[in-house]
Amino acid sequence: MSSLSRELVFLILQFLDEEKFKETVHKLEQESGFFFNMKYFEDQVQAGEWDEVERYLSGFTKVEDNRYSMKIFFEIRKQKYLEALDRDDRPKAVEILVKDLKVFASFNEDLFKEITQLLTLDNFRQNEQLSKYGDTKSARSIMLVELKKLIEANPLFRDKLTLPAFKASRLRTLINQSLNWQHQLCKNPRPNPDIKTLFTDHSCASSNGTRGPPPNNAPLAGPVPKPGGVFHPLGGHGLFQPVVSPPPNAIAGWMSSPNPSMPHGAVAAASPGLIQASSSAAFLKHPRTPPGGPGMEYQTADSEHLLKRLRAGQPDEVSFSGSTHLPNICSPDDLPKTVVRSLSQGSNVMSMDFHPLQQTVLLVGTNVGDISISEVGSRERLALKTFKVWDISACSMPFQVSSIAYTTLVKDATISVNRCAWGPDGSILGVAFSKHIVQIYTYSPAGELRQHLEIDAHVGGVNDIAFAHPNKQLCIVTCGDDKTIKVWDAVAGRKQYTFEGHEAPVYSVCPHYKENIQFIFSTAIDGKIKAWLYDSLGSRVDYDAPGLWCTTMAYSADGTRLFSCGTSKEGESHLVEWNESEGAIKRTYSGFRKRSLGVVQFDTTRNHFLAAGDEFQIKFWDMDNTNMLTYTDGDGGLPASPRLRFNKEGSLLAVTTSDNGIKILANFDGQRMLRMLETRAFDGSRGHSEAVNTKPAITGALGPIANVSASASHVVERTDRIPQSMSLGNLATVDSSRAADVKPRIDTTEKNKSWKFSDITDSSQFKTLKLPDSLPPSKIVRLLYTNSGLAVLALASNAVHKLWKWQRNDRNPTGKSSATSVPQLWQPSNGALMSNDVNEAKPADDSVACIALSKNDSYVMSASGGKVSLFNMMTFKVMTTFMPPPPAATYLAFHPQDNNIIAIGMEDSTIQIYNVRVDEVKTKLKGHQKRISGLAFSQSLNILLCVWIIDGWEKKKSRPIQPPPGQQTPLVGETKVQFHNNQSHLLVVHESQIAVYDAQLECLRAWYPRDSLSAPISSGIYSCDGLLIFAGFCDGAVGIFDAESLSLRCRIAPSAYISSPASSTFPVVIAAHPSDGNQFGLGMSDGAVHVMEPSDGDAKWGSGSAASQENGIASSSQPSETPSRNLSFATGFAPLKAKPLETILDVERAKKKSPEELADIWDDFHLGRGHIGISMKAKLYHLLEQRASDCRYFVIPVWKGSGYTTMFVQVEMPHMLFTGLEDYKARGTQAAPYLTALYYKEFAESKDLVLVRGDIVFTSKLSDEEAKWLMEAAHSFYLNDVRYKLVERFNKQTREFEFKDVLQALEMPIL
Repeated sequence: MSSLSRELVFLILQFLDEEKFKETVHKLEQESGFFFNMKYFEDQVQAGEWDEVERYLSGFTKVEDNRYSMKIFFEIRKQKYLEALDRDDRPKAVEILVKDLKVFASFNEDLFKEITQLLTLDNFRQNEQLSKYGDTKSARSIMLVELKKLIEANPLFRDKLTLPAFKASRLRTLINQSLNWQHQLCKNPRPNPDIKTLFTDHSCASSNGTRGPPPNNAPLAGPVPKPGGVFHPLGGHGLFQPVVSPPPNAIAGWMSSPNPSMPHGAVAAASPGLIQASSSAAFLKHPRTPPGGPGMEYQTADSEHLLKRLRAGQPDEVSFSGSTHLPNICSPDDLPKTVVRSLSQGSNVMSMDFHPLQQTVLLVGTNVGDISISEVGSRERLALKTFKVWDISACSMPFQVSSIAYTTLVKDATISVNRCAWGPDGSILGVAFSKHIVQIYTYSPAGELRQHLEIDAHVGGVNDIAFAHPNKQLCIVTCGDDKTIKVWDAVAGRKQYTFEGHEAPVYSVCPHYKENIQFIFSTAIDGKIKAWLYDSLGSRVDYDAPGLWCTTMAYSADGTRLFSCGTSKEGESHLVEWNESEGAIKRTYSGFRKRSLGVVQFDTTRNHFLAAGDEFQIKFWDMDNTNMLTYTDGDGGLPASPRLRFNKEGSLLAVTTSDNGIKILANFDGQRMLRMLETRAFDGSRGHSEAVNTKPAITGALGPIANVSASASHVVERTDRIPQSMSLGNLATVDSSRAADVKPRIDTTEKNKSWKFSDITDSSQFKTLKLPDSLPPSKIVRLLYTNSGLAVLALASNAVHKLWKWQRNDRNPTGKSSATSVPQLWQPSNGALMSNDVNEAKPADDSVACIALSKNDSYVMSASGGKVSLFNMMTFKVMTTFMPPPPAATYLAFHPQDNNIIAIGMEDSTIQIYNVRVDEVKTKLKGHQKRISGLAFSQSLNILLCVWIIDGWEKKKSRPIQPPPGQQTPLVGETKVQFHNNQSHLLVVHESQIAVYDAQLECLRAWYPRDSLSAPISSGIYSCDGLLIFAGFCDGAVGIFDAESLSLRCRIAPSAYISSPASSTFPVVIAAHPSDGNQFGLGMSDGAVHVMEPSDGDAKWGSGSAASQENGIASSSQPSETPSRNLSFATGFAPLKAKPLETILDVERAKKKSPEELADIWDDFHLGRGHIGISMKAKLYHLLEQRASDCRYFVIPVWKGSGYTTMFVQVEMPHMLFTGLEDYKARGTQAAPYLTALYYKEFAESKDLVLVRGDIVFTSKLSDEEAKWLMEAAHSFYLNDVRYKLVERFNKQTREFEFKDVLQALEMPIL
């Protein structure tokens, strides 16, 4: 069949689908064999329509076509057979066995015999391999997953799983165009042609022998290809709806005319020089339904009904949208539903946005005006900015007046982040605040935020912010309470447009473009939706959103489908898809609570799924199905209407929690990606840890902009030669288009690293600073950082507080605490000290001190044996005192959600829950035997240790700490506790041990002092990201441990930071920086305070010589493993643990098979499982091994649609790794592989056979078919004598290597 005939079939399929001829659609799909409708196939399998399933498949493949097809049919018939046995329908089972399954006996007789034996069992689940068979529904779902993989891998289905991209109603458009041409060529064209049939060509009959007006006086429907012309839509009653060109029809209906009731235009504050399409202005002036102009009529009752619906604005399904006929092959399993991270924010999260390129970098804005950027993989907070007006004098007078409260140095709790968003390339971000202003930052790959623009944008709140490119120039779009939308130049901050016309505060904006038309949708809190072009002609749309209140709009990732989600004042939520061409609702999704508790938020992903937060859950929909697909409660702890945000690939989902935190949910790909990050515990620099899924940076208008030119469909490598001295270690600085033909050079120094903990004995090996102190020295008993990270607060044994503040300067532009910048010992101008009340009957040095800081750093609560005092941190004044002894307070902890509630541990072993506001003890908890030395809240577990349930303060569990092995005497001394960021693990620190407990108070692992750290432990604390534990020892040493395994990563000797070490000088207390996971402070017994950080060369503790050697006794129910580092090419990545062959294959049975049978079994076993199974002759393996030892690296392109992406191959037998070259250039040896291969030599001697197993690490990067081709291509380059010359040239003669030779060898085009 010719290409045009094939395309006509696709157009007919679209037409049939639009006309709801469903059975005919699938019949044509099957008979033509051009398009395999995966959604229809899934539905038939789930329904158990086996005859229809095989009939539909028969249009595309037969049993005997190939091994993929054979396995597809076998799985279907096996399932049908098992279901018959499960129904105890033996006659039917026998019939299936004889008629359907016997055909497979000739291929695998043993398997057929095993299937036949199932008839002899009372329950086929007695067969070991079928013991986990569940019910019919779950079995069909499991089978479907495998069938989809087999179909996608089957070459017979190539290019048949997706429809070509073409606009809706394309066949109708072509007919319209044909009719237009026929009328243009008509000898007697009439103003109102009457077309009654399509069976014959149109011709206007003459009236009384006179000619009608010439054709150019009668403009006709549809896009007549007439240069420079402007084409009017069909008459309002035409069956075939208008399709306007060159502007896309997706905006035609929505923006056909300015609304006459809205006289306000767009006021251009400056001449932006925006370029509009030549025909767009005229196009937009045409009325949607010309009142009486000429038009062709081809009417039916359906077209009249359609027009009635459109005029009434009824939310019916009115047309087929784009290419939605083709169901996406995504599965519900692709949704991120597994909780993998819990991040604490400390304040209510108002907005989130994932970085567009760095898939694990999350931007967060809170209700106290803070914004932070976190790497969710490593749990590292990269940046934190508290709310501050950069230049109050530049702001409007109303804002200056409203900010008086702020200028009095009291945090204004009403300044909230309404929206924060990344720019399109991630080099810039914007923050919209609840009062007047927006702030724009530039962002570097190293995690640094720099102030760029502060704009006094709106009167009142700024409700939304977004980025757009009206004429290839980056602009900022904002909306606010002043009922306007404004457009700003992103470079200089100049206002370009003000759009007026809304009659209520504007709630959200959604900039978008279709081909060469740029526009903005906006919604107001009165439910009005308007649309604007970048001109002065006012809004083009005035529609009502469902619910008539707070609504947001968003496009699918490919920009073809428009959705909105809103909640009415009564709590009714509406999630809908719009038919853009008509401005009507196409479908409404069901599944919301009748009365939502808050404004429901939503997001889209993978061009296939919708998600919304409702009813303490995240609910998911398939875009093509109005019924809810599935939901998750995120393991509990979600608010009534959680906020949510997908990353770009849809592998991660950030969800807000009711305890001011964020949960990260992941699908299988997301979990793999995060595991890759976890294996990089020994990264050499922060830049590496942040570069997941990024490309080398280039310079843009606003600073570094990630190079996205290497996407799979557009990757083109040049063959320019690079000097031999170039290594992959510095390729990130080279234009990515020149890097394909460079031989990667690996720094072999990593190969010889000693994998022992680093022992720091000199101050030159790290950064340390002793803080200046002019006050009399006294032992530091409590130490903490302020939540902003700008200051350190210490409490001495003499009841005096000391506060050090860092100032902004050239060496410390952020003003954050640093070991390289000396802070100021701060005191108010009156020189007052912040001193606690003391117990006259008991010296302060003998009293137990305690301290706690409020979340906004405004107040500190403290006690030193006397009354509990509440201090103002700015003035050092005592706000109030309470709870005079006895008993004295010994520990303080603020409630995580209410600063007015404090848990106070007492000397008499009780815990008092005190409300500061009403000066009242709400509850007294009893259950301990001795004074309280540590308290910790868990927000997600809702508990306070002992363990108490904080809702009703009911004691849940208690457990004594176990002494070290061999110690008989009971433990004495203080015990301190701290919850991990995941809120489920608990750090317990006693002088005899560091231990990690779970929520049930079961000890998971413990570390006991010995060897170089043999002194008692004085203090310990988690790092802010929860990855490390900092511990002090009574001999002055400091230990830094891996939080997961408790392995020692680094030891700091007393001589490294104490000028004259004495046995009595040691760190009494340790404090961890709130946002820098590698900085900590020490409060010393001699009254000194030290701040410590790794050296500039290491960036992380222990990264100079990573710590995997235990220097204590590890005790754990699950012993920790140290990743193997014996492969020099994979020093930054722990390869997937080699799976023993006996866990994959029954080795004893395999010994009885011939080499050919064993190879087939191996191949078939891995088919469609996300793994690749191939085999090779032993002599070929030995040749591969020999050549790989001499030439370990190569590059191979993989074809991706219209371009190719290049893979970097690293070989050290029996391993072979395949990594994206762009990732390797960005991360060097820290780059995670996309595919790993392992060679099994167990049958090399007996059967002359080596089995090879490939594991795809990122299924989003490589398909099964691509991975198998890649492995076979790698073998061909090493085993083919001619091709191996290219490998030798790449490794030994870099100057002679040209990438085009590889392309020619693979018969790929040189682009």
